[in-house]
Amino acid sequence: MISKRVAILPLLLLAACNRAPDNGELAEAEARGSRSAADNGRIECALEGAKLFDRTCTVEEMSGEGGAVLIVGRSNVGYRRLQITTDGRGVVSADGSEPAKVSIVGNNMIEVAIGNDRYRLPANTGGPK
Repeated sequence: MISKRVAILPLLLLAACNRAPDNGELAEAEARGSRSAADNGRIECALEGAKLFDRTCTVEEMSGEGGAVLIVGRSNVGYRRLQITTDGRGVVSADGSEPAKVSIVGNNMIEVAIGNDRYRLPANTGGPK
């Protein structure tokens, strides 16, 4: 009886491995990871014209003359300052050198492009309530 159980065990393990991933579960896990990373000061970015995003940039919020300012970037590439707006635009470039182009890329997520750099930031994309 023991030898039959030993023979069936690999088949059960193999069957479990063939289970297709649930896209909803994957999306939820990715969203949790993004929120957790943002809470820990990490955001996704694609710097210097990179095609793919990675979660290597930092974000820090500071008080500025005109309100809250985000400092985003990576130490070996440089940082950008983004002024948080209250008029629905999301953020604007606070250092004035190049304009920030903001687009909604998902639920509560915006992408900010400045020059060859792109940053993904959590945001309230639902508008005023």
